[in-house]
Amino acid sequence: MIPFLDLQGLNESLSAEFQAGLARVLSSGQFILGPEVEAFESEFATYCQARYCVGVANGLDALHLILRAYDIGPGDEVIIPANTFIATWLAVSYSGARLVPVDVVATTGNIDPAAVEAAITPRTRAIMPVHLYGQTAEMDRLMAIAERQGLKVIEDAAQAHGAVHHGRRAGALGHAAGFSFYPGKNLGALGDGGAITTSDPALAERLRVLRNYGAQRKYHNELQGFNSRLDELQAAFLRVKLARLDEWNASRAHVAERYSAGLGDEDVVLPTV
Repeated sequence: MIPFLDLQGLNESLSAEFQAGLARVLSSGQFILGPEVEAFESEFATYCQARYCVGVANGLDALHLILRAYDIGPGDEVIIPANTFIATWLAVSYSGARLVPVDVVATTGNIDPAAVEAAITPRTRAIMPVHLYGQTAEMDRLMAIAERQGLKVIEDAAQAHGAVHHGRRAGALGHAAGFSFYPGKNLGALGDGGAITTSDPALAERLRVLRNYGAQRKYHNELQGFNSRLDELQAAFLRVKLARLDEWNASRAHVAERYSAGLGDEDVVLPTV
């Protein structure tokens, strides 16, 4: 049987570079928020066309921390797609805000902007579109709605590393974006990991404090923060994979085109590619 995703084969091909990254970390003696994390944050921000990247422990934490950084909580509402992975819902639930699920566009599975606009109330604080299956949501329409209503748009980009919408990459389409580096992602770590991208300097600084126990300096805790930091080893491994992400994405798109062409005459509903 051919495995759906052969992580062993993929990672074995990168073994020498992983070993080099491991050696760098061991020789530095820094394992938390060191040079590998700083380098990855810079490289991933540039890749996403955003000004800042904040590495965190996982994709769920990325979304939750964004909500916390915006002070979204009890009494507020966040509009989310009804069709998504549970982490989208959990992030809002953890914040204490009310989840407002709305319908999706049938051809893409992504949130329907018309349904979003209809669901807005005086309590709405944010819209959280999910770029499902690597397809970006209709961000132009969503951002226009958000601007009219004074709302934040938080991208759930956990499945959209490198996805492009009208020349701009996921991670730079809303006010902030949360990414997951779960091993099965197209940019996957060798364990858990996540990141937040934004071009808002104040938000990025607040997120750095929140991920590190609410402290900018050790034992100087300013906020009720969390222990949610991307570690040095995973950052080193992710840097290896990031350099190949565009190549891998192009290969996946080619395979998808072959499937679409081969199934085009069949009586099946094909996803948007």
